[in-house]
Amino acid sequence: MSDSTPIEIELSLSALLEGLLFVAGEPVAPAQLAAALDLNVTAVEKGLEELERQLASGGLRLQRHAGRVQLTTAPELAEPVERFLGLEATSRLSRAALETLAIIAYQQPVTRPAIDAIRGVNSDGVIKSLLGKGLLQEVGRSEGPGRPILFGTTPEFLQHFGLNSLSELPPLNLQEEGERDVNLLKG
Repeated sequence: MSDSTPIEIELSLSALLEGLLFVAGEPVAPAQLAAALDLNVTAVEKGLEELERQLASGGLRLQRHAGRVQLTTAPELAEPVERFLGLEATSRLSRAALETLAIIAYQQPVTRPAIDAIRGVNSDGVIKSLLGKGLLQEVGRSEGPGRPILFGTTPEFLQHFGLNSLSELPPLNLQEEGERDVNLLKG
């Protein structure tokens, strides 16, 4: 008769976090992870940084959005994952959709009238389409007249563009754009 005592395995903090994020159905706040592990948020953030380093060379990534984190597949795996799951190829976005997404990504939270003012055209249809694709979400209401809806990007937006967080967006240099436009007009 064998003695079947359970084997205790000591897991690192990054391994514990990886396990919790794996079973989480949606992005979670570091404070939720800290509560589940009976740790402080600072310790959890350090563990998340370590996990992010460990995942960098594998098929998963740690994605951050709006103060929450989740595990996602690496952007490089999009095509094989779509084939494996039998999904249609990622739909291409129109120029108007990309333009609208860029405005929202850099200006969020932003109202539709503000988007329209920047684009110079009505954006209702484009915004409706992007909401339907899950790339945008309503994040509240402005305090301005009529209390228009405020829009922001979603974790799906980050996944679509292979970003781990909004901080990975390229810097926006409006001065260079303006100078280029002025030079084109002089040209």
